[in-house]
Amino acid sequence: MAPALATRAAFGPLAELLAPHFTVYAYDRRGRGDSGDTPPYAADREVEDLVAVIGAVGGSAYVFGHSSGAVLALDAAARDVGVTKLAVYEPPFIVDGEPMPADFADQLAGLVAADRPGDALALWMRSTVGMSEEAIAQARTEPWWPALEAVAHTTPYDAAITVPYMTGRPLPTQRWSKVIMPTLVLDGEVSPSFMREGTKALAGILPNATSTTFPGQGHGAPPEMVAPILTAFFLAD
Repeated sequence: MAPALATRAAFGPLAELLAPHFTVYAYDRRGRGDSGDTPPYAADREVEDLVAVIGAVGGSAYVFGHSSGAVLALDAAARDVGVTKLAVYEPPFIVDGEPMPADFADQLAGLVAADRPGDALALWMRSTVGMSEEAIAQARTEPWWPALEAVAHTTPYDAAITVPYMTGRPLPTQRWSKVIMPTLVLDGEVSPSFMREGTKALAGILPNATSTTFPGQGHGAPPEMVAPILTAFFLAD
């Protein structure tokens, strides 16, 4: 499942590398790309979307989720809906240190309602990955910025998914106690420390988890690095 600010197109290169080994399905999450949107938003509806996709493709699937998409994938896997193996890349948990403000989603929604998608993006980038003001200013000049503004209205959705686990407190051990299928927990060596700590904490509470760290990478390793790891994991007995 795609992370914040991404449509299914973001997974296109990875899907191509996986296609020789698997039938790959990537879809647009709610409010993005070709998918519709029905207010009011609730994270459970996105979990139900993934459950519906699994049902439509035969009732079982290997699932890969990145960032906020990883949280949704975990929640779907906990429902025992045919996720036979699960891989997650850095669900953005904060288990120690400064928590995300509880009203973060409301702040984003206010900017979106005021037709300030660029400012919503800036707040997201500043708060979630610690991007500097200089880097944000540069990003606003890039040719890909308008594409991000087109999905900026979904940032409150991703905040609603992730903020409950960005409190600076330990993860809820019972939340994913039913995620007993083989699970691969991925992170990047140079990702923000809170993401690495959160990923480590997740691996520690899942009953059947293994971990892999991508050297020299941050919150999104390139497809050519991710694809072989996923292929080996999903095809292993």
